Amino acid sequence: MREFSVPPIVTVGDAANLTDPVWKNAEVAPDAVQFARSTPTADGTGAVWVDVTCLQFRDEVAAVARGLIAAGIQPGERVALMSRTRYEWTLLDYAIWAAGAVTVPIYETSSAEQAAWILSDSGAVAVVVETADHAALVAGVRDRLPELNQVWQIDLGGVDELVTAGAAVELTEVEQRRGAIRSADLATIIYTSGTTGRPKGCMLTHRNMYADIANAVPVLPNLFNAGAATLLFLPLAHAFARLIQIGVVQARATMAHCADTKNLVAELQEFKPTFVLSVPRVFEKVYNAAKQKAEADGKGGIFARAEHVAIAYSEALETSRGPGLALRAQHAVFDRLVYRKLRAALGGRCRDAISGGAPLGARLGHFFRGIGVTILEGYGLTETSPAAAANLPTATRIGTVGRPLPGVTVRIDDDGEILIAGDLVFQGYWHNEAATAETIRPDGWLCTGDLGQLDNDGYLSITGRKKELIVTAGGKNVAPAVLEDLVRAHPLISQCVVVGDRQPFIAALVTVDEEALPRWLESADLPPDTRVEELREHEGLRKEIQSAIDTANQAVSKAEAIKVFKVLPRDFTEDTGELTPSLKVKRQVVHKTYAAEIADIYRG
Repeated sequence: MREFSVPPIVTVGDAANLTDPVWKNAEVAPDAVQFARSTPTADGTGAVWVDVTCLQFRDEVAAVARGLIAAGIQPGERVALMSRTRYEWTLLDYAIWAAGAVTVPIYETSSAEQAAWILSDSGAVAVVVETADHAALVAGVRDRLPELNQVWQIDLGGVDELVTAGAAVELTEVEQRRGAIRSADLATIIYTSGTTGRPKGCMLTHRNMYADIANAVPVLPNLFNAGAATLLFLPLAHAFARLIQIGVVQARATMAHCADTKNLVAELQEFKPTFVLSVPRVFEKVYNAAKQKAEADGKGGIFARAEHVAIAYSEALETSRGPGLALRAQHAVFDRLVYRKLRAALGGRCRDAISGGAPLGARLGHFFRGIGVTILEGYGLTETSPAAAANLPTATRIGTVGRPLPGVTVRIDDDGEILIAGDLVFQGYWHNEAATAETIRPDGWLCTGDLGQLDNDGYLSITGRKKELIVTAGGKNVAPAVLEDLVRAHPLISQCVVVGDRQPFIAALVTVDEEALPRWLESADLPPDTRVEELREHEGLRKEIQSAIDTANQAVSKAEAIKVFKVLPRDFTEDTGELTPSLKVKRQVVHKTYAAEIADIYRG
């Protein structure tokens, strides 16, 4: 199939905007709990969850919006927001919209150069930062930002400062600002993560984002409903997390924020979400940690059997007959022994998860569904607001990213590139007409840069990136994602980057998971302080990695198989530049940083 279209359920009117659900919720369900806010206890020894009702949230949004108006923020002006995922992020986002302005997210881990570029390119007139470090970062580049007039710091009471200043502004001014917003007006400029160069600002209107979530909520009723709850821990600067934020408000579900992922396990236990949102790397680490712990406790055989049964059970769910009696019996046994403990790590109530940002892979999808947590893998880009396709509770095909969401049309171009059309397609790149022309065709189709296939039922599979496609010296086209996903399945492996463009064979750069290393060192009778760089040629470690390579190679032809691998001395991190804040690998950076390693592979 070359094209598949799903008609919209909801059409966004010209006068609609993203603040409408906030005001509607306050009117029709004022006492419903919209957010749970982590608040320090009186003695300062811990924190408790404090409910924020729909009415309270609307009033807080209006109060902060009045403060922004008092500060001179005009409709259409850009206000940047640099903070971790916390309640104030969401509050400020909606307040900026209510004031008629445009939110410009900046990752809280961004460097001074990155922040300076976004603030300068967007022409931001104000920025809200979270910490003293963020404030110092902005101060260090402020001489390059002539349009930046205001800086507020959350940790210094910046939100309270806005509320106090706004007391002199009539509430009717907010209503007038809000009422003047059209759905075609700009809501946010989200800068791409820069995996292929300098970040570009994606212009998303109120209609783009509203149409995306308003059509997603009805087909995801078990996630987005008045009784649902989620703990958001991904950066809200990422379009994926932002979509969940507005979806929670749209559906009057409850959301809590986790500002520090070091506290994630404890907060999952306390908050007990019904669904979570994450990227594949987090699910991989959950799986790998569970597997390695079982092996360390002498229960590796039990876990391996439980894993096999979970995957077989999930695969059987996609057949006409479903799981047989024997498989159901085995599944019930392992549910008591293994699966229940894994679900407990998510708080005990979680039965659904959403994965995006990168391919999840069928292996992990079947494993988690088999243990009782269905991961609904979706697909999209910042340029598509961002969700364009998703597996649904009533229509899931693991190994695919699902069908197009309502209101979306997906087409496979002659060269295999995925094209997308619909109200969710962005307006272009801010101040970059050349890049816009390369991405949006004159007929409105968005060129994603991804390669894919549509099956006869309209399910979309991602097969690679056009720019990442490797062409060997023998002319063989190789999509690296398939191999990389399978290699990363090994508990000891953190990252895998397949190389070999214009070379005689395929090779791989592999990094070791530093969290998994201590247990392996113990099993190998090696000192606990042994560093990865000392183990790069260790026979035992290379044997472990070779087993992962061998498994991955079974999924491809001989010409596509990994022939040689190198263990790198350290893992990829955001600080060293190889990872984006959403944990995507920056291939260009890896290729440049490890150019000598790659050259050495092919020197012989």
